Amino acid sequence: MKELIKKILPESLIALYHYLLALSGAFYYGFPSKKIKVIGVTGTGGKSTVIAMASKILEEAGYKVAYSSSIVFKWGNEQEENKYKMTMPGRFVLQRFLSKAVAEKCDYALIETTSEGIKQFRHKFIDYDIALITNLNPEHIEAHRGFENYKKEKEKLFKIVKNIHIINADDEHKDLFLSKPANRILTYGITNKHADVVAENIIITPEGSRFKVDGIDFELQLLCEFNIYNALAAITIGYSQGIPLSICSDAIKKVGQVAGRTERVISEPFYVFVDYAFVPVSLEKVYQFLKPKKGKLICVLGSCGGGRDSWKRPVLGSLADKYGDYVIVTNEDPYDENPQAIIDQVSSGVKDAKKLFKIFNRREGIRKALELAKTGDTIIITGKGCEPWICWENGRKEAWDDRQVVKEEFKKIMNNKQ
Repeated sequence: MKELIKKILPESLIALYHYLLALSGAFYYGFPSKKIKVIGVTGTGGKSTVIAMASKILEEAGYKVAYSSSIVFKWGNEQEENKYKMTMPGRFVLQRFLSKAVAEKCDYALIETTSEGIKQFRHKFIDYDIALITNLNPEHIEAHRGFENYKKEKEKLFKIVKNIHIINADDEHKDLFLSKPANRILTYGITNKHADVVAENIIITPEGSRFKVDGIDFELQLLCEFNIYNALAAITIGYSQGIPLSICSDAIKKVGQVAGRTERVISEPFYVFVDYAFVPVSLEKVYQFLKPKKGKLICVLGSCGGGRDSWKRPVLGSLADKYGDYVIVTNEDPYDENPQAIIDQVSSGVKDAKKLFKIFNRREGIRKALELAKTGDTIIITGKGCEPWICWENGRKEAWDDRQVVKEEFKKIMNNKQ
């Protein structure tokens, strides 16, 4: 019904509907964003991780923090799982979140701000104090009818935020955002040594990373180079608020695994990781980091349905083919599309048929990966992270958690061997 309405009504009327809904939500809750500092974090990848680290920095400095992410809603010490299957939820949900943040006397509210959310005016009537972009890569191309439109939606956030802009100086699209006026523009990076916050003396290990910023040592438990960028983004938020780098360092050190983001679920006799990555650039970086030097890499993946970015399905398969020794293609979130057709499209990118397994049931796909794994191997399961549902046709939802399924199937296999 929703898709039918979208086809019948003109886009201008749909846009007006979203705008009025945003205004109604803000009015109903008394425009709460005017009473708290709001930080909007946007970008193709890394938003949840940046928010997790930035909130820890702000808390370490003595502030009370609320945040809305694809994983959780948090107000000080209280939190609630985000079960909406939306990174940036609807207008009334966001305004209620902000209203509660004000009621809980939080100093800051951080919000994952997405291109689709901006397109539907979910950011309207939120007085952002800071806008930060992590990176920009092709994503949601079909929903926005092209990468240029996707970029324009991200750009809108920087047009309305007048106080502080924070930009990844190493991203190839940085100039688009650097050109937008603000009271203060701050940058961060690794290769661009002219950035305001620069990571130097970087050491990356299988257990985490170490680096320096302006002579201060930082230790990061999170894996992969892209998490150094996420840490730098969070540090720059702290820097913009006058928080000393030493406090930022103490906070970053305390950030453990972020749920569903290169999260290690099993460590012996082989590694099993779960990651949210579903964008080709992000997926390739995860594969590059996790590929063992001696053991095999076993990739479990699928692709989202609902007409979302079908162009990337064979690309995801080709990346798994390039780095994986075994590739298991299974269901992710088919929505109203033919699930087997999605699996076939992803599998078309895998040229080596000997390494390919097409397994419809995601639990069985994960179990197959566990059965294939030997000592020293690494399994990486991507696409869902810590999402609590598999979404099927007609709005049907199946309760799900990749991490829990891994533990359950691993336990069964270990018990059968005893």
